[in-house]
Amino acid sequence: MRWKEQLLQLTPYQPGKSIEAVKRQYKLDKIVKLASNENPFGCSSQALDALQSNQTSLAIYPDGYATILRETLSTYLQVDEEELIFGNGSDNLIQIISRALLHPNANTIMATPSFSQYKHNAVIEGAVCKEIPLVNGNHDLDSMLAAIDDQTNVIWLCSPNNPTGTYIPESKLNAFLEKVPADILVVLDEAYYEYVVAEDYYDSIKLAQKYENLIVLRTFSKIYGLAALRIGYGVANPSIIKALEPAREPFNVNSLGQLAASAAIKDQQFINSCKEKNRQGLEQFYEFCGKYELDYYPSQTNFILIDCKTDGDVVFQNLMQRGYIVRSGKALGFPTGVRITVGSFEQNEGVLHALGEFLSQK
Repeated sequence: MRWKEQLLQLTPYQPGKSIEAVKRQYKLDKIVKLASNENPFGCSSQALDALQSNQTSLAIYPDGYATILRETLSTYLQVDEEELIFGNGSDNLIQIISRALLHPNANTIMATPSFSQYKHNAVIEGAVCKEIPLVNGNHDLDSMLAAIDDQTNVIWLCSPNNPTGTYIPESKLNAFLEKVPADILVVLDEAYYEYVVAEDYYDSIKLAQKYENLIVLRTFSKIYGLAALRIGYGVANPSIIKALEPAREPFNVNSLGQLAASAAIKDQQFINSCKEKNRQGLEQFYEFCGKYELDYYPSQTNFILIDCKTDGDVVFQNLMQRGYIVRSGKALGFPTGVRITVGSFEQNEGVLHALGEFLSQK
C-alpha cells in the first residue's frame, strides 16, 4: 500500500483504559474515572427527557443542516444561523479546518503543550507545524506572531488551554488578533468555555463577529455532559462557514445528538450548577496542593494539572491500582505531573486521599 508517509509517523489517539478493563485488571469493584474531563454530574434531565420521548427513526439519516439545533443555538448565542457550523465533536471541526486549509506548502502555528489534535491533523495533511512553547503554562502570543510567514494558514489558540487550564486575558487576545494578517484563520478552541470564571475573559462570539478571520470552537462534551453523543460547533463569519462546509462530511452530526443538545441548551440552570460545583471542587485541590507544597496551574476548566515532583506514570499507575483513573502528565508534556478531572465532592476527596497516601510513602 502506498500510505501517506506522514501517517507512518503518527500513532492513533490513545483514549486510556475503560472502567471495566481496570476493574478486571485490578479486581476492583468500584472505579472512579477522572481522566477525560467529563462532567461527573452527567447531563441535563431535559436532555434525557428529550431522548426518551424521541420518535426519530434510526433508519433515517440525520438532518444534515441540523435545523432545530441551529435555530436553538443561534437564538441562544444571538448569532445568525449562517454563522454556525456543526461537527461530530469539536475534534471533527479541527479535522475539517485542517482539511480545508492545510497542505504540504502551508504551515500552522500552535502552542505546546496543547490539545494534540491540532498537530495530529496538520501532520496528516502534510503541513509544517510551528510549535511555540508555553511560558509559565500560558500561550506565548508574541512568539506566535513572530512565527507567522507567507505560508502560515492557520493559528490555533486553546483557551482555556488543555492541559494547563490557563487562559488568554482579553487585552492580550485583542492585541494579538489586531496583528494577525486577515488571510490567516485563527481558531479559538473554547471546549471549556462554560467553566470560566475569570473577570478578564473575553466575549469570543463578539470577537468572531468583529474579526472575519476568527472561528470559535465549542463542544457539548464537557459541561453539557453529552460526550457520548459527539456534538461540537463553530461560530464564525458566514464567509468562513461557507468555505468550510464543502470539507464537512454529510450527516456528520447524529440525530440523537442534535436532539439532546437542543434540549440541553435550554437548561442553563443545570450548567450554572455544574459550574459552581466545579469551582468548589477546584478549591479542594488547591487546599491539597497547599498542604503538600505541590505546584499547580490555577484552572479555568474542570481539571487541574498538578506537579507531583515524581514520575507522572508512576503516580498514574498507583492511583489506578487504588481505583482512580487520572491522566499522566508524561504524555502531555509535563513528565512529573498528573492531570485530574474535577469530580464530585466525594470523588475529589477519594482521589486526593489516595494521592496523599502515595506522596506520604515517597
